[in-house]
Amino acid sequence: MPREIITLQVGQCGNQIGGEFWKQLCLEHGIQPDGSPRDPPPPAANDNDGSSSTPLHGGARTAQHHQPFPGARPPPPPPPTAAVDDRKDVFYYESDDGRYVPRALLVDLEPRVVNKLTGSGPYRALY
Repeated sequence: MPREIITLQVGQCGNQIGGEFWKQLCLEHGIQPDGSPRDPPPPAANDNDGSSSTPLHGGARTAQHHQPFPGARPPPPPPPTAAVDDRKDVFYYESDDGRYVPRALLVDLEPRVVNKLTGSGPYRALY
């Protein structure tokens, strides 16, 4: 059974908060302001021993091997880099051209805020 959520944004405050909600949701799900999906980020480069080549806390990477505390367990392995099942279809409708359109109803008696979101804002092509 498909699960879909439709947001209802009512009034000036509801539409302003709703606009910020959709911005955050786009960032979390990798959707550009025009509704097209972003390319997945490249996997991080790791050494053969599983440690990252990026130094921590801005310091230089040294060849020293730090001994763990007696009886300490080794750190857990890094998470797999396989694609995660991202359920964009819960909040977005995927159009025939591959764009994601928010499932949202924007309601206001004063059209200024809605027009700002849908006509002149940075996410105008999303709606």
